[in-house]
Amino acid sequence: MIRRPPRSPPSIRRRQRQMCIRDRLCVVPLGLVAGYALGWTELLAIAVAALVMLVLAALSLLGRTAFEVAVVLPDDRVSVGQPLTGELRVANPTRRRVVGATVEIPVADGLVELHLPGLRAGGSVHEPFSVPTSRRGLVRVGPARTVRGDAVGLVRREIEWTDAAEVFVHPTTVGIPSTSTGFVRDLEGSPTRDLAPDDLSFHAIREYQPGDERRHIHWRSTAKTGTFMVRQFEQSRRSHLVIALSLALDDFADPEEFELAVSAAGSLGVRAIRDARDLSVVVGERTPDSARRRALAVRTLDTVTRGRLLDGLAVVEASESAPTIADVARAAGGQATGVSVAFLVVGSTTTLAALRSAAVRFPLGVEVVAIVCDAEAVPGVRRLTDLTVLTIGYLDDLRQSLARAAAS
Repeated sequence: MIRRPPRSPPSIRRRQRQMCIRDRLCVVPLGLVAGYALGWTELLAIAVAALVMLVLAALSLLGRTAFEVAVVLPDDRVSVGQPLTGELRVANPTRRRVVGATVEIPVADGLVELHLPGLRAGGSVHEPFSVPTSRRGLVRVGPARTVRGDAVGLVRREIEWTDAAEVFVHPTTVGIPSTSTGFVRDLEGSPTRDLAPDDLSFHAIREYQPGDERRHIHWRSTAKTGTFMVRQFEQSRRSHLVIALSLALDDFADPEEFELAVSAAGSLGVRAIRDARDLSVVVGERTPDSARRRALAVRTLDTVTRGRLLDGLAVVEASESAPTIADVARAAGGQATGVSVAFLVVGSTTTLAALRSAAVRFPLGVEVVAIVCDAEAVPGVRRLTDLTVLTIGYLDDLRQSLARAAAS
């Protein structure tokens, strides 16, 4: 069975129990000394009785706990709201009956307790328990431990049987069809102003230079001029997406907006990974509390697979010391090369001036799209000279806004 989450974490409660036991142990010598010194018979009797109780309680902890304890989790990655049920398995591998015990498993800020009355030889107990998945994050499960103590609660013996496991609770994502990012598809393959010796877009004819490939020689022009002439090409654009997620508290009105922003960034990233596009997802690096000034560094999340990207997004947190979206864009624009489209994911308190300041941090020719998360605003699309602003109130609005932006 699952007990309600305690007001303090299990580690704090354990320290409180240790302090309580130390206080009880101090009562015995103090009572004996004070009883003899003051000639207080009643106090001396109480101290002797407490000593006898402590000795009996310590004897109750003797002996080996012959259990086999295991914690089984069907999955270590789930989405927000997806039910996850683990199982606690306790077995008696011996040929004799073992006395009862209590098995505890810390789960996030809660505690799962299983009271075993006693197991016969070869017996086992399987007890299911729920893992909270209502919030995005990293949930720690375990370690499982058996607890033995006396009836009065004076002493307590704990034995850990398993290691702690971690469950990633991924942010909610929405499916985005490839056609919804038509502006990304249209950019890919279009020529740029950069010249290249080999590509798809023909530019001009020039004289042959040492190092040019012979297969690019234009023979008709060579025959007319009497000099070797080669084709010159314009370098085609490669679709490289950058998703910059702001972690600054000043960019969001409330925690719900931040959660929507994380889900929007995850949805865009998952779609890009499925389309096998070059992808970079960057977030602001939190400045240590000991630092005197705010750092401008960013952290690039792992985008090798969908699971790794969502693992990174599951543990990001908004912070007062995180750099603004303009600072994140400046660092991302300098680190990522060949960027074609940049998404800036922010909240409703981010001003238009801040978005424009972030947009100019990217090189010329980069399509900058700002995703503004605002639950109270009407979803819409605004085309400005230097960026496109998409406003969403719910995660489902992202699909429709991208489709409208591609069609406009």
